[in-house]
Amino acid sequence: MIPDCSLCPRLVAYRQDLRRQDPGGHNNPVPAFGPTAARLLVVGLAPGARGANRTGRPFTGDFAGLLLYETLIGSGLMVGVYGERPDDGLVPLDVRITNAVRCVPPENKPTPAEQAACRSFLAAEMASMPALAGILALGRVAHEAVLRARGLPLKAFPFGHGVVHALPDGVRLGDSYHCSRYNQNTGRLTPDSFREAVQGLLRVL
Repeated sequence: MIPDCSLCPRLVAYRQDLRRQDPGGHNNPVPAFGPTAARLLVVGLAPGARGANRTGRPFTGDFAGLLLYETLIGSGLMVGVYGERPDDGLVPLDVRITNAVRCVPPENKPTPAEQAACRSFLAAEMASMPALAGILALGRVAHEAVLRARGLPLKAFPFGHGVVHALPDGVRLGDSYHCSRYNQNTGRLTPDSFREAVQGLLRVL
């Protein structure tokens, strides 16, 4: 983790704007949450302006975190109660959570260049987990970020909700639509379909 990372000028400028608006917020690259000894890594898109960028913990304080943390707790991967704040006492047991891009992007849309600039951090994150057995990619951007960070061809492992890919090194890559407000409000993703995607990956681990 590089505090106040300056690799992406657009993201630096946006982060500085948010820092002026909310001086008490995190307003920095958001570190991963959970033990490096975990077997499962959850990879999202990027921090939300009113969520992780403010709280400093992935998926904490925004709509997507409600379904994600509820599902992880219900699956026995975490203990505690999600309180939408980093001091809620939630304890990850066998899961670690990060994002493909660690700085908040305007309109939650990182550019391809920004995704590429953060790729080495994602690769280092995966390499830091000696027991890594499964990766849950939330959305196509996260799915492709994982493959690129591992040097794998995108065409060989197409994104598909509920699909579990066996990667060459034995790690399983499971896909789900992102648990964003938009996907849930439009019905593209339901709580049941999200839980099914998570359980489908856990069953093969």
